[in-house]
Amino acid sequence: MEATHDLLILGSGLAGLRAAVEAAMVSKDQLDIAIISRVQLMRSHSVCAEGGTAAVLRPEDGDSLELHAWDTVRGSDFLADQDVVWRFVQESPREIYQLDHWGIPWSRRPDGRINQRPFGGHSFDRATFAEDKTGFFEMHTLYDTLQKYARVKRYDECYATAILIDDGVFQGITLWDLSTGQFFPARGKALVIATGGACRMYGFTTYSLTATGDGMAMAFRAGLALKDMEFVQFHPTGLIPSGILITEGARGEGGHLVNNKGERFMERYAPSKMETAPRDIVSRAEMTEILEGRGYTRPDGLDYVHIDLRHLGAAKINERLPLIREVAIKFAFIDPIDQPIPIRPAAHYTMGGIHANIDGATEVEGIWAAGEVACTSMHGANRLGSNSTAECLVWGKITGDNAARHAAVQKSIAPAPEKKVRDEENRVFNQLGNGDGSEDVYVIRTELQRMMDQSVGVYREGPAMEQALAKIAELKQRMKHVRAADDSRIYNTNLVNIMETQNLIDLAETIVAGGLNRTESRGAHSRRDFPARDDVNWLKHTLARYSPDGPGLSYSPVTINMWQPVERKY
Repeated sequence: MEATHDLLILGSGLAGLRAAVEAAMVSKDQLDIAIISRVQLMRSHSVCAEGGTAAVLRPEDGDSLELHAWDTVRGSDFLADQDVVWRFVQESPREIYQLDHWGIPWSRRPDGRINQRPFGGHSFDRATFAEDKTGFFEMHTLYDTLQKYARVKRYDECYATAILIDDGVFQGITLWDLSTGQFFPARGKALVIATGGACRMYGFTTYSLTATGDGMAMAFRAGLALKDMEFVQFHPTGLIPSGILITEGARGEGGHLVNNKGERFMERYAPSKMETAPRDIVSRAEMTEILEGRGYTRPDGLDYVHIDLRHLGAAKINERLPLIREVAIKFAFIDPIDQPIPIRPAAHYTMGGIHANIDGATEVEGIWAAGEVACTSMHGANRLGSNSTAECLVWGKITGDNAARHAAVQKSIAPAPEKKVRDEENRVFNQLGNGDGSEDVYVIRTELQRMMDQSVGVYREGPAMEQALAKIAELKQRMKHVRAADDSRIYNTNLVNIMETQNLIDLAETIVAGGLNRTESRGAHSRRDFPARDDVNWLKHTLARYSPDGPGLSYSPVTINMWQPVERKY
């Protein structure tokens, strides 16, 4: 069996669905499009996005594209490519109105206009929201819109294992259909990778269990560069003990962060912004409070502080934050109307990803990347909250358009690389998980997560990261001894977990290697042994390329065409 389509879209989250809709629109439903997802389409992690989508909708009230761009560049600690940021702020309002026309139930102001709330690092209320379920409603709106197009085929619960490239040109991908057990190639004229992020190598994280960086890892092994992987965002408000996201909207709506003395401690760290400072600053503030003894302790090590919503009142919580109240009741057994919510920083977002240009094009002809899997260098060293869902929509549209136009002019689909497919099938079913059984993949993954939590978290130091690299080398060797307990090809989740863990180890190595090499503190990469930002030596992007001996690192310049770096204070 094999599948052939004009355009393959790998991933069914916001970026993938937006790319599919745009490709179907620009081709007037003439292109044969496939959406390939490891989950049922509407189970993608994008449904977990809560707080909002950033866009300038109120220029008459004082907001502007220049202000949104400045906030994003400053928030990035000046590592964002400024031409990319400018394109983003121009396009994001159009996406908000496009979704509105497609029927999304945006929350409204009393005058009927689309509502917006404050978000960290933004100097204007520009996080457009639908209650606190923004990603959920955006996903449903895109899915509903997609139903208008007849030539879009879905491959749900198909796990992609490799990207096939020949002489710098895209050939296809290999797929394992979990529901039937079939392994087959999918060939196409173009590919959009939209598989999301990779923070599941951390133990305490807001991510869904399926967000294991598979697209990044496949691209990395196929020879594409990963960029700026050392910059991992920690969201300040992960619910204790599960890590479930407590939206930044909870602070945007007026929630207070308080320590065990009852102090609103953000006054010490960002007096002008308080709780709505950028995420890296708030996360460091929380960890400083905890490490200096002003947090609450737990026997499992998940020490915490509180976010207090009680002063907002029941009516506002029920109107603006109904999901947060439901999550707190069901998973922490407290009602935020009556009690503060226990939280601490949680691994939340990969600023790095597949190296892509301003159009989302990768180094390989015929391959684009969009959303969190990509690094167009829009977020730099720290992403502003609510810019990510907007990025998914903007570059979903851009890559869907470009990939569709590319596919439309290709005369034929590349022939099936039969030997590569056979070799990949052999790797998946006969080499992975075929060790002597002396190692347990779940033990290895737990050790990886514990190590990343302890050594590559909000604060980092060189010796701990050196130990982390040594631990990763050890885990790579131990993975060779893992044996899959299940030899079936149908829903063999044990083998899937082995592949996921291999991917997470490879990606963790790029994070640690890049972070160890970057001897400065910038944005989310905060080193206690190098506490200052170093623009002379480190105002540049990290590029990591795969090799069996570990990632090879090189560097590329940052595009600065609007603002020169200045000290970052809030």
